[in-house]
Amino acid sequence: MTHTYLGIAAGAWGVAMAMAPILQIREIRRHRSSHQLSLPYMVVLLLGFVLWVAYGIVGTDWPLIVPNAIALAVMGTTIVTALKHR
Repeated sequence: MTHTYLGIAAGAWGVAMAMAPILQIREIRRHRSSHQLSLPYMVVLLLGFVLWVAYGIVGTDWPLIVPNAIALAVMGTTIVTALKHR
């Protein structure tokens, strides 16, 4: 039972973490600049999310797939936004 609750809490927090880059997108758009951001850093994160999603799919591990898929989409959007404002 504790294991289930911990999984739910970790998954929910994973989704919150996945959504966090939206705050960065907001700042990029507000300042109309992304020069202070490290694009290589964001690409490393993006590739990590791809790997975790793939790993989750292979093991049919939804608490791993869902937050990382959201993070992948949000980070992809962050990178596109950053490139538009370079």
